[in-house]
Amino acid sequence: MSIDENLQRLGITLPIPSPPAAAFELWVQSGSLLFVSGHIAKRDGKPWTGQLGRELATADGKDAARLVAVDLLGTLKAATGDLDRIRRVVKLTVLVNSTPDFKEQHLVANGASELFAAVLGDAGKHARSAYGTAQLPFGSCVEIELIAEVTTSS
Repeated sequence: MSIDENLQRLGITLPIPSPPAAAFELWVQSGSLLFVSGHIAKRDGKPWTGQLGRELATADGKDAARLVAVDLLGTLKAATGDLDRIRRVVKLTVLVNSTPDFKEQHLVANGASELFAAVLGDAGKHARSAYGTAQLPFGSCVEIELIAEVTTSS
């Protein structure tokens, strides 16, 4: 299946990226690597707030990470003009707003990892780090940044 067919099958419409909320670029390309700034979890257009292990359960965090991955795909499309230019998602860094005793950051991160594989196939399989943090911008529950390898011409 093509990427567009996978998105359609999953019922996903890619969003148009929002401009950065601070002094940074949404993405920067260096050679064939595309560095995408952190995207926070949003629900109904507003930051999805809360702390895993307190207000939110692991399943909530996994859902939030999946939604972040959808936003990241929208940014990848805006950056490349065509998701077929993505050779590989190289690395995800997943930050989880969590209590000190929460130990399932890796399971939260699976929400994004599984979506990238479902949409991009083997090109969506990546290296990954998942960290617990005391807080994230706007009180968001999850933030994800990524590095992708892209074709250098369309």
